[in-house]
Amino acid sequence: MREKTSASYLSQLFSLENKTAVVIGAGGFLCSEMAKALGQAGASVAMLDRDASALEKKATVVRKTVNRLMTFPIDVTQKSSHEKVLAEIRKQFGTVDILINGAGINAPTPFFEIKQAEWDGIIASHVTGTMLACQVFGEEMVKQKEGSIINMSSQSAGPPLSKAFAYSVAKAGIKNLTQNLAREWAPFHVRVNALRPGFFPTEWSKENFITPEREKAILSHTPMGRYGRPDELIGAVLWLASDASSFVTGAEIAIDGGFSCMTI
Repeated sequence: MREKTSASYLSQLFSLENKTAVVIGAGGFLCSEMAKALGQAGASVAMLDRDASALEKKATVVRKTVNRLMTFPIDVTQKSSHEKVLAEIRKQFGTVDILINGAGINAPTPFFEIKQAEWDGIIASHVTGTMLACQVFGEEMVKQKEGSIINMSSQSAGPPLSKAFAYSVAKAGIKNLTQNLAREWAPFHVRVNALRPGFFPTEWSKENFITPEREKAILSHTPMGRYGRPDELIGAVLWLASDASSFVTGAEIAIDGGFSCMTI
């Protein structure tokens, strides 16, 4: 009886039943795990990504445990693309209650070699994409006077990490935008927060950013002495998405094994 009461309490506290979650960047390493978790917590889930092939591969896995799921290709730099997806979600699921902005690209180009096209592309994928998603889906939340937006910040939001110049600028911009919108939309019961993951490297990151020397530096600066696993972001995602965090807005939640509290 005691176990049942505990399970019922936790289910009620973190339940996402009758909610709809939009996850942008869901074809990727981290956001696909978030999409699965949101669905398992009871939400209807719309998975969005620019890479249709990667998106469908991830969606195939998510569908094994999530019943109400849709996928959409999206160009996050085009407002019309967001609007088209919103119209389809309205038809299928009715509302949008949760938004995760996880789209974005990166490059390890040395500063003097960065071309403007590369710079513009990285800034657009992160900052412009997040801004447009917040305009389109956030306006829907403001109208219904309820919603939770979770943006993806980074250790690079400040102080910046080396070898990621445009990416670091973009993440600093996302942190600022998160706080700005949190202030603006609090009266409408729309919460805007950010996750600040530590090092959760993909295979691409390991090939392009993390040399043996760099790995040693990262792990020696991480008190837990290891990289993070995608599932270790899920607790914070469910907390921020649910009413359990109803008085939390404008926050940047660090999930980094202690990286941000380390000096010497």
